[in-house]
Amino acid sequence: MTYDLFSSAGASERPPRGMNEARNEDAARAVAARQADAGFPAARPARAEWTVADVNAAARELIEGVLPPMWVAGEVSNFTKARSGHCYFTLRGPDAQLRCVMWRDEARRLPTAPAEGMEVRALGRVTLYELRGEFQLVVAELEGRGEGLWKLAFDQLRARLDGEGLTSPLRKRPVPALPACVGVVTSPSGAALHDVISVIRRRAPWTRIVLSAARVQGEGAAGEVARAIRRIGAAGVADVLIVGRGGGSVEDLWAFNDEAVARAIAESPVPVISAVGHETDFTIADLVADLRAPTPSAAAEAAVPDGAQLRRAAAQLGGRLARCTRERLADARERALEARLDLHDAGSTLLAARREQAAALAGKLHALSPLAVLARGFAVPVSPQGRVLRTAADFAPGEEFRLRLAEGSVRARAE
Repeated sequence: MTYDLFSSAGASERPPRGMNEARNEDAARAVAARQADAGFPAARPARAEWTVADVNAAARELIEGVLPPMWVAGEVSNFTKARSGHCYFTLRGPDAQLRCVMWRDEARRLPTAPAEGMEVRALGRVTLYELRGEFQLVVAELEGRGEGLWKLAFDQLRARLDGEGLTSPLRKRPVPALPACVGVVTSPSGAALHDVISVIRRRAPWTRIVLSAARVQGEGAAGEVARAIRRIGAAGVADVLIVGRGGGSVEDLWAFNDEAVARAIAESPVPVISAVGHETDFTIADLVADLRAPTPSAAAEAAVPDGAQLRRAAAQLGGRLARCTRERLADARERALEARLDLHDAGSTLLAARREQAAALAGKLHALSPLAVLARGFAVPVSPQGRVLRTAADFAPGEEFRLRLAEGSVRARAE
């Protein structure tokens, strides 16, 4: 027996209970005719007996043919992820519940599992699982109410990384002022790479750029980005690393909210500049990186200095150096002249003092000299052999000797 589930005629047009079999068949054909006019699938031909499989197959055909894909709102209960990757849960309402399944390919896009009792809405098709005769919703998309699953996954990962200290400002490293080589992790075909190259070529054309290519969105993108970051670190060629991409939806940017990418950034041996999306976009990569730039172009500006500004600064430094050199030379000349004058004065003073000391010593020596004694009228007897005769015993009678006077000498003879 077939019922028109969407008929506007109401319950009064349904075959009343207790009618005989012929009247039931007539009513069923009438309802089937109205369904055919409305575009619904035609009823199966009458048969004497239906199997359970036939009933389930017919019910599934009717349900899938009648009910379009729809958004269903409710609370999540008993969310389970099987080893196969398929997810099973129940949506509950105030007075009803609906069993749901999300196949592996769709479940991969979930940022995290919804919490028990979380308000969500699910997009899917209502069907019947024929093997068990269970009514269920095959979910293609699952969204959280309010801030949603994306925010929940973001907060869970951020709390875990905060607990490990990976987002602490204390571990942030400064970006080198004059990098010789800049590494870039992004898509080789994206606008972000073009922007980074253009800015670096304009500001610091002497800087080398090394690309470690990776897909930046879609399934598997997070793993590629993490591997690309580690390749740059292992190569040891870059002084600073830019990791990023252009703007997009939350789902497009989700690779940069992945734990593998966050840990690869934290383990990078060189400072990392995160440049994901636009200024309003914020990712886990921004929290772990040493510096967050609002756009890839801004990241390139932060990575390299402005060549024109460097030239102006060099010219200013050259002028200051020349001025300082001149001032230092003038000071040195002045100090040398002052030192020369001081040395001359000190030499003159010292020489006069030494002369006075020498004169005093000469006076003392002269006072002690035998010549000074002779000058006072004394004479010194000296033998012909030149020996000074000091006592009477030194004089032999009749022996000649000389008397040494202050000026000259005379001959004498002892009597």
